[in-house]
Amino acid sequence: MDIRIDEPLWLLLLIPIALYMAYTWKASKMRFSGKGIILYVLRSLTIFCIIFALTFPYVSLPDDEEQILFVVDRSVSIEDAGRMADEWITDSLKARQKNQSVGIYSFGGTFRTDRQLTDGEVKIPTMEPIESRSSTNIANALDLSAAVAKANLATRIVLLSDGLETEGAVEELLPKFENSRVQIDTVILEKSNRADASISLFETPRTAYEGEKQLLRVEVESSTKTAGQLLIYRNDVEIINEPVSFDAGGNVFSYHVEASGSGLLKYEAKLIVPDDGFLENNRMLSITMLEQSPRVLVVQTERNPSIIPSLLDQNAMDVDVVNAGNLPENLSGYMGYGAIIFDNVPGHQVGEHKMTVIEQAVKSFGTGFMMVGGDESFGLGGYFKSPIERLLPVEMEVKGKEQLPSLGLVITMDRSGSMSGSKIVIAREAAARAVELLREDDTFGFTAFDHEIWEVIPVGPLQDKQDAMDQILSVPAAGGTDIFPSVAKAYEDLSDLKLQRKHIILLTDGQSEMPPSYEEIIGEGKNANVTLSTVAIGTDADGVLLEELAELGGGRFYDAVDESTIPAILTRETSMLTRTYIEDDPYYVTFSNVPEWTSVFSGGVPQMNAYIATTPKGSATIVAESPKEDPVIAEWMYGLGRTVAFTSDSTGKWSGDLARWEGYPDFWNAAVSRLLPKYDEVPYLIKHERGGTYTVTDSSRKAAFLDIAVIDEKGQEVPFQSEPLAPGKVRVTLDAEPGLVFFGVSDDKGGLFEAGVSVPYSEEYKPSEPNTTLMEKISERTGGEHLEEPEKAFRPHPYKSGNRMPIANWLIMTAMILFFIDITLRRFGMFAGLFDRKDKAEKTPDEQVKQEDHVSELLKAKRKR
Repeated sequence: MDIRIDEPLWLLLLIPIALYMAYTWKASKMRFSGKGIILYVLRSLTIFCIIFALTFPYVSLPDDEEQILFVVDRSVSIEDAGRMADEWITDSLKARQKNQSVGIYSFGGTFRTDRQLTDGEVKIPTMEPIESRSSTNIANALDLSAAVAKANLATRIVLLSDGLETEGAVEELLPKFENSRVQIDTVILEKSNRADASISLFETPRTAYEGEKQLLRVEVESSTKTAGQLLIYRNDVEIINEPVSFDAGGNVFSYHVEASGSGLLKYEAKLIVPDDGFLENNRMLSITMLEQSPRVLVVQTERNPSIIPSLLDQNAMDVDVVNAGNLPENLSGYMGYGAIIFDNVPGHQVGEHKMTVIEQAVKSFGTGFMMVGGDESFGLGGYFKSPIERLLPVEMEVKGKEQLPSLGLVITMDRSGSMSGSKIVIAREAAARAVELLREDDTFGFTAFDHEIWEVIPVGPLQDKQDAMDQILSVPAAGGTDIFPSVAKAYEDLSDLKLQRKHIILLTDGQSEMPPSYEEIIGEGKNANVTLSTVAIGTDADGVLLEELAELGGGRFYDAVDESTIPAILTRETSMLTRTYIEDDPYYVTFSNVPEWTSVFSGGVPQMNAYIATTPKGSATIVAESPKEDPVIAEWMYGLGRTVAFTSDSTGKWSGDLARWEGYPDFWNAAVSRLLPKYDEVPYLIKHERGGTYTVTDSSRKAAFLDIAVIDEKGQEVPFQSEPLAPGKVRVTLDAEPGLVFFGVSDDKGGLFEAGVSVPYSEEYKPSEPNTTLMEKISERTGGEHLEEPEKAFRPHPYKSGNRMPIANWLIMTAMILFFIDITLRRFGMFAGLFDRKDKAEKTPDEQVKQEDHVSELLKAKRKR
């Protein structure tokens, strides 16, 4: 046992304190008295105790306990070696001593406790695959395992791995363990010798021109001589499919193909090899951007073909036309376009998933978006609270309008067992969204049905929207399917009500028999001004029957094969009931000062016939408004992209003289020029470093700050961490699966750049030998050993453990006691008699006589006064 201190520099305070105490001793009149000496000693001891307490002193008590922590690599690269590691640990435990505690931990990209540190019996548990096994972070594993161990005890970490780290840098961590209580032993784990072929490199030109011969280069690494099939796709269309042979080692294949397509070209190389070790390393992507004119995507429907493409200058831009139902599902399908125009397109033909992807293209990559009006657009198209409404400068709900019709709405929803999962969730949310469009005191009812009728909300005035929505969202799925009784009840509830509009919406994914009187019930309801619309959910619904019901009921039939279209369907149906959207009095618009638009109408503004009423958002710019102060043209920036709302139509039915005006093509070309993003000529350089790490650099060196967005092909934001390295240079680390992601980069100068980037498969799947050099360096620098014999893991540790017992509190308590003794002696004179007698005994007779004479003189003087 010995006493140690952690902060010795505090002892330097003893120098000025000693000088001060010496001075006070010399200046004190009591320095030769017994009382003075005792007080001086008490004060000195008090000060010394306080200063010594500041040094954080502790008593070190010896302890022979040791900790042995087994840290096992469970990543993909040596997944087959896990059993060997468990056997190695089992063998080593035979040499364990009584004073040695043991813990077992696993790691890949994350860290896991398999057996907590214990001094009891240890058995190897059944090992489940670890999360994030597609990466190896040795530094994180060692750091966390050292933190798990008890402080001040001799600790040995036994690292079992192949030393192939794909994340982190363990060499940067090693100084922490040098000359410490923690030793690190290393054990090499060998991966299995199963045959594997992998694509190690796939290169295509970063940019190319239309018609140019492109060089595609594929490198394949094979552990054995074998054969297989090599396939290459461009934008998901196969362009190369040929048999290939591989020698052991590296193999290179080159192809020259003509660049065709437009915008972003996604190339994908795939390898098919019989009995291959890993399938994850048989696929790799590459991106090429074709330099060409801007591309514009015009979206139409079969019912409403668009005339906009014929009005655009196709010498200055490439225009593609697509029906709403054929819109791309993934983000890559939109990345080649500078602008997207929806021309009188209903939301239920698009679906919420595609809307979300388009929203990301606008927000994060600067793609322009324009919605053009018509009888199936804006609020009448069912876009209320959709991703498209979020990106537009106007709201679909008409606020502040008067003379709205009185209405009654009943929604009857299938809640049978077949609706379980996403169907019931989306249907409930769609019904709740429809309630939001209703006014207070509108008549509303909600019925769920299976083989019975469940009247969730009785038909009556809507008093509390939120309560109604909560009730709808709580409906579960269960039971069989009997469709018509709930519809018949809805007709019964609505028929006698004195309302201007009465409507029923039926949602079902099933089939059931109809009663003989169903046509009569619908006919009577129609005579009572009650209409019926039906929604067939999925492919199992009886579409023929539901279409017949809608036709008989005077409503509309929707075939919702894509479940994500249901919210747009219900909001469209509700919007058509709740609002008089179409303003159809002829009018002239008034323009605000937006030069790009006003220059088109320098010769005058033609008369227009109609538009869809909307409500402008707070920060939107109203370019043109009607005499009723409703927006006809509005725009704003949504993220990096500009969006425009044109609430009249393109055909001339609503736009009137504008569509017959000679400057009408100029109007649409000006609209597209407002939508197209403004890209810098000099792109940013995006360089892949390692794993999911990239550096983004402004090659012009003009930007100080870079704002980065990363989106995957499904339109979802990819989590990432960014680290500024220098002005205009950022390191980005993605948390993304292998595949294609898109970087959107903007700077403080207003520049914008977009690029597709391939995220390669993890380095765990690359064929490679164990990093023996790194493993030996870890053990050497931390005082450990590179082990081959399991029993050596439990050899005696050179560091002697010890328990620390702090004594600072005891020193402070002692100082307080001494201080109060000092005060007591000075203030209350305790033991004063003792000191007086002692003082007198020490004086000479002459000194005592002089003292007595002095006292007598003082007493005489007092009597005279």
